[in-house]
Amino acid sequence: MDQSDGLKIEAASGGSLRKYATGQTKAPDFLTIYALVQCTPDLPQQQCINCLDYVYSRIPNCCSGKVGGRVVGPTCSVRYEKYLFYGSPYDPRPPSQKAPAPSNNTINNATEGQKSSHKSRNIIIAVVATVAGVVLIIFFLVCLRLRKSKKNVQAIETYEPVDEIESAESLQYNFETIKVATDQFSEDNKLGQGGFGAVYKGRLANGQDIAVKRLCRGSGQGDLEFKNEVMLVAKLQHRNLVRLLGFSLESSERLLVYEFVQNASLDHFIFDPRNRVTLDWDRRYKIIGGVARGLLYLHEDSRLRIIHRDLKASNILLDEEMNPKIADFGMARLFVVDQTQGNTSRIVGTYGYMAPEYAMHGHFSVKSDVFSFGVLILEIVSGQKNNSFRQGEYVEDLLSYTWRIYREGNTSKMVDPLMRVGSASEVMRCIHIGLLCVQENIENRPTMNAIVPMLNSNSLSLPLPSEPAFFMRSNTGSHMSFGSDFNSRETTKSSNHPKNDCINEASITELFPR
Repeated sequence: MDQSDGLKIEAASGGSLRKYATGQTKAPDFLTIYALVQCTPDLPQQQCINCLDYVYSRIPNCCSGKVGGRVVGPTCSVRYEKYLFYGSPYDPRPPSQKAPAPSNNTINNATEGQKSSHKSRNIIIAVVATVAGVVLIIFFLVCLRLRKSKKNVQAIETYEPVDEIESAESLQYNFETIKVATDQFSEDNKLGQGGFGAVYKGRLANGQDIAVKRLCRGSGQGDLEFKNEVMLVAKLQHRNLVRLLGFSLESSERLLVYEFVQNASLDHFIFDPRNRVTLDWDRRYKIIGGVARGLLYLHEDSRLRIIHRDLKASNILLDEEMNPKIADFGMARLFVVDQTQGNTSRIVGTYGYMAPEYAMHGHFSVKSDVFSFGVLILEIVSGQKNNSFRQGEYVEDLLSYTWRIYREGNTSKMVDPLMRVGSASEVMRCIHIGLLCVQENIENRPTMNAIVPMLNSNSLSLPLPSEPAFFMRSNTGSHMSFGSDFNSRETTKSSNHPKNDCINEASITELFPR
């Protein structure tokens, strides 16, 4: 448009009532283009010009090749068409044509009209301002109400805003759908039983295989807290963690729906003489490294610091490529990022994996999981359980046996004889790291942030380990035991409990408010 700059200047120089300009220009093929530019009346001249410059610059992006178009800016707009589109209250004549001089009566009538228009505009502005003020006050009160509600919900042990619970609905499965998928929770589909409920294999209508944990009744947890915790766990995304797909909540029935992992749990391989043969050192080393990366994610890289509290071979699932996935967050504790340790009066866990400070005093931290990880390393290398280890004349646990032969300089004696060894230096390094993890002094244990590089690099020098926890000596008869301070979370089945009722030591997670 040839007259665009002229129209821009004319509109910008308008008065406080109107800032607009119209014009026309000839285009190819005897076509006439009509244009109108305008700014809001309260806009100063230079700001009007700046706004129109911005709108002009947008025309090639939106309207190139079109015979007409309109671009609207924050406080101005431009429109052009091949037909005359502007009229009353705008003057249809191009600004280049002079209008006849008005008579006195016309001037008086125009003056009265302007006064009336100005008065009407003031009334409109007052009404709009009043309405806007009322809306702002209502909005402010609603915000205060929501903020107070969020604080109340956080006070009952939740980290996430209440409005995020709405997105939990997208994760919710129909209870009847899960019943059909598991064939009415049939025994044939049952994969296992724990203190927090049974796990069943299922298949959805779309062919997807799932694992369903049917939680025990009577946990005492409210629906809101249950949904919130599901949302937290569902946000954990790592290749070495079992992925939570969703949940079902109906009356007293609470179901957690997980991805199905094909090769069951690590204990079905590592503690079975027949299956153990299939785990050569390369696969065992791969499992150790995967579990380490999963724990590092929970301790350092996830949105919240998460303490698993029940890391053991039966809670490590193996996919079709034998990649490990940490499962069962039934006793996990979620910390705020800068929190390092906590206390509990309920000692729940599995004998042989619990750190001494947790088993005896209820103190737990990331170092508690490190202890469990150390036990797991030594079990993977030896193929033996920590709490049922026997070696010749010695009756001792795996930790004390490993420590004894380490001091003798003969740790190769503990390596699983059924395992086809790959790198002897890697095996010895893993035994060394395992002993570092199970040291009795919590300060001496490394963090997962230090352990992962230890596993991946032979160039890093390792510190000397000190005596492990629960050290036993059969020749003296001394025995450090848990006694009555320990409540096992191993399989619990009793005829005194109705179906799907079991001893439930904790909810899905236990949260510390900030």
